[in-house]
Amino acid sequence: MRSILRTPAARPYILLVATIAIFYVVDLGHGRINQATVFSVLQLFATLGPVALGLGMTMIAREFDLSIVGMMSLAGCIAVMTGGTYPLLGLALAVAAGCFSGVLQGAVMTWLDISSVGVTLGGLLTSGGLAYVLTNNSSIAYPRMDVAMMVNAPIGSVLSIRNIVAIMLFVTAAFVFHWTRIGRDVVATGSNRRAALVAGVGVRSVVMGVFALSGMLAALSGALLSYSLAAASPVALVDALVPATAAAIIGGVSLSGGKGTPASIAGGVLVLCVLRSGLTAIGVPPLVHDLVTGGVLLTVALLDASALEERLFAFRRWRLGRSL
Repeated sequence: MRSILRTPAARPYILLVATIAIFYVVDLGHGRINQATVFSVLQLFATLGPVALGLGMTMIAREFDLSIVGMMSLAGCIAVMTGGTYPLLGLALAVAAGCFSGVLQGAVMTWLDISSVGVTLGGLLTSGGLAYVLTNNSSIAYPRMDVAMMVNAPIGSVLSIRNIVAIMLFVTAAFVFHWTRIGRDVVATGSNRRAALVAGVGVRSVVMGVFALSGMLAALSGALLSYSLAAASPVALVDALVPATAAAIIGGVSLSGGKGTPASIAGGVLVLCVLRSGLTAIGVPPLVHDLVTGGVLLTVALLDASALEERLFAFRRWRLGRSL
């Protein structure tokens, strides 16, 4: 069992099943965990999932994209301001902005050999500043309430257009990652960049590609969320970075690069979404949400500790020696 828990691909789904079982036992007979909770989980997955997927891919390549929160806000503003008559046009312009930002940041990093943290921090500040300028530092309303209702409308009781899009993104990413050379190149780049170069991997193209993907997914998530809220704001989405990072780590992505898959990231996102929606449903204060999430992350970190098993064995041997 311990070896299974330490397997990044299976662990998030084991945690997911355990989390659902715990909530079922806690809520037994009260009816607080119901169909509305499932819908809430999937709606949160629709917002957090694409962002965590893009961020997770940069982490697998041993980089880190801080600019996603700024891009989410900027993309939402672009979509709302340009998509009044043609919503798909606003969505396309928002995603194009995310793609341009990601490619530009990736190019700066690879050609000038600069840390992704510094470059994407600049991207975060730049995109956030542009959002402030476009909106004149105020919330802007989206006039198409019919679009907002359509994006949020339940499909089959628990699905909506937003979470269907998120699910399709993960399915496509999993297929590309596992069945094409792209996935192998991303893992090779994150595992050992020098060895990847020797093996003929286009490291620069890989880094630029994952940052373009991260920017596009963050922009898509921000635009769809702004459509669903019928409003956009330069500061409304600034809290997405921490939960997206937590979801990727729960999903088995390593900060040291080379580990993780889209399927495992999806599992990590679901764990976090179930925790948040389940705790809200049973009336737990918001402060406890962070404590529980922190506890799960600490557990994952301990399971990932390379010397944990050896230290536990040494401790048991020491205890046995004292008892004798």
